[in-house]
Amino acid sequence: MKTDPLPELTANYLGLQFHPFTTGIAISLLIILFLLVLSALISASEAAFFSLGPSEKHKIAGKSTKKNSYIIKNLESPEQLLATFLVANNFINISIVILLSFTINSLVDFSGIPVLGFIVQVLMAALIILLFGEIIPKIYSTHHALKFARFIAIPLHYLIRLLKPINSVFIYSTSFVNNRIHAYNKQISVDELSQALELTSQTELKDDSEILKGIVKFGNKSVVEIMRSRVDVVSADIDFSLSKIMSLITETGFSRIPVYSESFDNIKGILYIKDLLPHVLKETSFRWQSIIRPPFYVPETKKIDDLLEEFQKNKVHMAIVVDEYGGTSGIVTLEDVLEEIVGEITDEFDEEEKFYTKISENKYLFDGKTMLNDFYKVTGSDDTVFDDVKGEADTLAGLILELKGEIPAKNDTITCKNYVFIIEAVDNRRIKQIKVEITNTDQ
Repeated sequence: MKTDPLPELTANYLGLQFHPFTTGIAISLLIILFLLVLSALISASEAAFFSLGPSEKHKIAGKSTKKNSYIIKNLESPEQLLATFLVANNFINISIVILLSFTINSLVDFSGIPVLGFIVQVLMAALIILLFGEIIPKIYSTHHALKFARFIAIPLHYLIRLLKPINSVFIYSTSFVNNRIHAYNKQISVDELSQALELTSQTELKDDSEILKGIVKFGNKSVVEIMRSRVDVVSADIDFSLSKIMSLITETGFSRIPVYSESFDNIKGILYIKDLLPHVLKETSFRWQSIIRPPFYVPETKKIDDLLEEFQKNKVHMAIVVDEYGGTSGIVTLEDVLEEIVGEITDEFDEEEKFYTKISENKYLFDGKTMLNDFYKVTGSDDTVFDDVKGEADTLAGLILELKGEIPAKNDTITCKNYVFIIEAVDNRRIKQIKVEITNTDQ
């Protein structure tokens, strides 16, 4: 006598048919759980790396460890880093959605009510991915950015290398589309506006024209182009005595002085001389360190129009400029920003800064640390003349290094376009003086 096989469907409720729990479903749920952990790690990594502020980057750069070095490597290419997060997370989340749909359909037959099945699958997928794969991990890593970045730095580095071929395709595609959009949307360039303003240069409104030119090019410049380099910044060690601080103030005459601990990369604050005035008659035991104000940091790449807005918003006149690794590049002041519009600002206490000497009509002697932005102004050159060769250089010495590829020797001659650069003074570390001859004045 034949026995009837066990029924596949164990229950039927409101048109829904429920299947028994099988080993395949259990394996599917374990895989979903594993993928959800991966999604959470990647989401947390994205939040951690892009939440690292200047202080955290300074700690990383100042302490040489294996994990810190991998964090720096990962941050070297933000586009690759972001592409890795997006590609990996999308592949994982798509896999979770597919497996979750398979698991739900294996447990419940929605063929009688397909709309309900679709709603259940969408809601469950969205709830699981958003809550456990995005929101919770990102909240945690945002509050423990440096700790989590160190934890994930090494695996993330190898994930970037693994996905680099795929990432490159997406980066190239987006760059191509972005360039095409900019090409179609371009209406009038800064150079075209500047050329139009040249028409007024021979009229009685010449001064107004110069200000208008400054306004036109204002938003196109970055902080790194106008900042004062760290080698030229007057600063104070936090361990200085009160008498030493008073001597420094008397000698320099500055109203604000950055205060550092151990090295200029570790800025502790800004000493405002007006804050010190009520205490000048106090005993030498007075701790002047107690009145320094917290520093205001800006990256090298910040546009100066945004910086001006932040100066106004935060009511500060000086910012510490940091590089991509959190190291201190220099300082920038409100006066530096305004000078880009109205030209050089001087008062009765300013001493003329001799960073160049005009030898003859088209010959100059420049300090190597002269900013390219100042070089263009002095020589009347187009500020885009070296864009194709200067690389990341911001100073005249940096431009020479880009052109030469090494530190040149004294009397070396480097020719670029209609400019002849002759090295007048150099040591083992930097280029000190450069003679410049412009062979053709038609820029």
